[in-house]
Amino acid sequence: MTYTLDTFVKDAQAALKAHDGPAGREQVRVLLEKLLANKSFVDEAVGPAAPLGARKLYEDKDLGFVVLAHCNAKPHKSPPHDHGPSWAVYGQAVNYTDMSEFRRIDGGKTEGDAKLEQVKAYRLNPGQAGVYDVGAVHAIDYPEGSRFVRVTGRDLDYVRRLKFDMAAGKAITIESASAS
Repeated sequence: MTYTLDTFVKDAQAALKAHDGPAGREQVRVLLEKLLANKSFVDEAVGPAAPLGARKLYEDKDLGFVVLAHCNAKPHKSPPHDHGPSWAVYGQAVNYTDMSEFRRIDGGKTEGDAKLEQVKAYRLNPGQAGVYDVGAVHAIDYPEGSRFVRVTGRDLDYVRRLKFDMAAGKAITIESASAS
């Protein structure tokens, strides 16, 4: 039987209810890789006919997690950033995304002076997923046409986060227009 978005959602709900922490998020990562093995899902969610940009595929009203499709027309390299009090699982569907993980070595947790050290760099290829836990600092770099599915613990439109200016040695609060 084909693994569908609906089945993924039910399995992710069960995993996150059973394990409210890193173990549950790791299960979501494994489940997302299983979903990305479904060619029909990939074609529909992030295939050539899918709309460009980011769009919400599912939002869980009880647990708060969100499943998003990202169809990127242009290449992009983000600065190091976190997802505030949320976590994220990135699952590569088309092309690749280069991921870098960082550790904050200045002891800070808020905006202001900040110093980061890169601790890991790797490539997510189609079918692979990576977990970025609460407070994890990472950067993404992808080429034109890269497409991925991202699951976040919360709707990031309502979450204050930090991005890091490595050259200036600063952590800067970012929030979307809808964040309070």
